[in-house]
Amino acid sequence: MSAGPHSPDAAAEPQRFGYDGLLRFSCDVLERLEVPAGDARQVAECLLLAELRGVDSHGLVRLPVYASRIRAKVVKAKPHITVESRYAAVALVDGDNGLGPVVGCRAMDAAMDLAGRSGAGFVGVRRSNHFGAAAYYVAQAIERGYIACAVSNAPPNMAAFGGRQRFLGTNPMAVGIPAGEEKPLIFDASSSVVARGKIIMAAHRRLTIPEGWAIDPLGRPTTDAEAALAGAVLPFGGPKGSAISFIIDILSGVLTGASFALHLNTLENLNAVQNLGHVFTAFRTDLFLPAAEFRRRMDDILRMLKASPPAPGISEVLAPGEVEFEKEAVNRERGIPLPVEVVAQLTRLGGEVGVPFPYGRTAQWRQTE
Repeated sequence: MSAGPHSPDAAAEPQRFGYDGLLRFSCDVLERLEVPAGDARQVAECLLLAELRGVDSHGLVRLPVYASRIRAKVVKAKPHITVESRYAAVALVDGDNGLGPVVGCRAMDAAMDLAGRSGAGFVGVRRSNHFGAAAYYVAQAIERGYIACAVSNAPPNMAAFGGRQRFLGTNPMAVGIPAGEEKPLIFDASSSVVARGKIIMAAHRRLTIPEGWAIDPLGRPTTDAEAALAGAVLPFGGPKGSAISFIIDILSGVLTGASFALHLNTLENLNAVQNLGHVFTAFRTDLFLPAAEFRRRMDDILRMLKASPPAPGISEVLAPGEVEFEKEAVNRERGIPLPVEVVAQLTRLGGEVGVPFPYGRTAQWRQTE
């Protein structure tokens, strides 16, 4: 069953805004909340990468709740982040309850530094917060020539396979692998059928959701977004997605000393810290072969994949991340599409902190064609 609107208002077309205007707006909002300029840019770039890639569930819709958590003092605008070496290729990052993208960037940098010296780097993180799109971190590693992986636990919004109540997070995993002439491989996915943020977006727009995404509070399948938010999302692949989510929670939460499972608080709870955990790994591409040879072999395998005969009704075989690369190119050229509800939220947030939302030429505003 495809998603459909509950009302004519839900069909309102998104508006497109230029990247630079949205970046400046987001940075200005965060800086008004006393987030240092460099940290504000990291958060804004993380949210906007999600928008560019078409993953709006992790985009600017998150900025208002980030701001609310800072103002409620359950997230620190100016954390004192520490990196403690544990072994030759292992470190532990204490995020001091800072914004997730700020803590995540520090941890990914630490993993790459370790990999540069030891061949591989494994970094655990505790006392962090929602870190946005995991692709943001592996993309940083790809730019420096590393293979990377980023995982995080999340508040319990997903039922374990066979369960009817929330227990697991929609715990994401991203993997990035550089190539030579071909585009790099970037895989980024939650362990649920769909990111919960997409259900939040559907609820904002008064849309129904497809069958199989979620259950209501009584454990019954539902296509009502509000009922789904009150209930639980479902793991992808049944027991497989459930097991992957559980393992990510163990690595990110149990192993690092962060919170886990039912101990984790939601973003919307402005009375408590989250203490999320993450794990970042980075590997050199010349562990076993010269780096140039690795890149050549990556190009070879990616071209093999692309040359695979498509199944009936499919136009072509796509590499992981290819759809997102195409969306990013379009959105950089035409502007980032924002639903009218998100525009309203951002406009309201800007008014609260004295930062006008970017309309007009300075924001390269475009109406969706």
